[in-house]
Amino acid sequence: MNSNLYYNPSLRRNISDKVLTLLSGLFSLIAILPLILVIAYVIVNGASQINLSVLTQLPEPPGDDISAGGIGNAIIGTLIVTGIAALISIPIGVGGGIYLAEYSKPGVFTKFIRFGTNVLSGVPSIISGVCVYGVIVSTKIILGSNFSALAGGLALSILMLPTIIKTTDEGLKLVSNDLRKAALGLGASKYITITRVTLPSAITPIATGVVLAIARAAGETAPLIFTALFSFYWAQGTQALLEPIATLSVLIYNFALEPYKTQNELACAASFILVIVVLMMNLLTKLIGYYTNSNKS
Repeated sequence: MNSNLYYNPSLRRNISDKVLTLLSGLFSLIAILPLILVIAYVIVNGASQINLSVLTQLPEPPGDDISAGGIGNAIIGTLIVTGIAALISIPIGVGGGIYLAEYSKPGVFTKFIRFGTNVLSGVPSIISGVCVYGVIVSTKIILGSNFSALAGGLALSILMLPTIIKTTDEGLKLVSNDLRKAALGLGASKYITITRVTLPSAITPIATGVVLAIARAAGETAPLIFTALFSFYWAQGTQALLEPIATLSVLIYNFALEPYKTQNELACAASFILVIVVLMMNLLTKLIGYYTNSNKS
């Protein structure tokens, strides 16, 4: 038989293939190494600080090196601010994606919307905070309040919008036009076709985009420093929406800079909780895609 049909490891092309494969694997490991180091650091320094009192108590003001308190109000504050951002950005983002995918026509306005979405996705988060600070916080335009949970939610919603719009747009584009034509052929209106056919078919990428946007918003710090500020107290009643509120990211920022060991340890504990939340939300996006694909098959 022809010897050229057998694998010869000494050939130059096979040696080059092995070298390039090893280099690719090495570069991939280097690229993922920062994530591994961050997670390892947070687990080593933060997991040991987690207990029931840390999760349920209020943080103590800096200056006490005996006890730093807990992060209970920051956990609740993060849920409140992120929830406000989601309530604002999800309807607008999904609606904008539907317009781009279903109603828009090639033209200057459509190009402007797409270009604006791409630019907005690359704007630094601190710019969003400064913008909301100048328009809302400094002017006290929301019922006379300045730093507040509402202002923080507005700042985070600006960061969430591009992700939701783009994933909705791309998800709807993946839906076959045959489904639209079939629905219209049966006498369904454009509205019914979108709400009953195309949106349910694209629910997986839309849900994935929403979860990823929420995960990003939950970990942002810079916008909240300019808008929600911080509080050492519980958020109580609807009035808490118009007052400064604690969040995990700002607590980490404030307490990590303190010269006291207990405050630094509390910052590590809050970092552990925040990293776990973000990782779980990213895993949730994978599960959404997995179960959806399983049901289709």
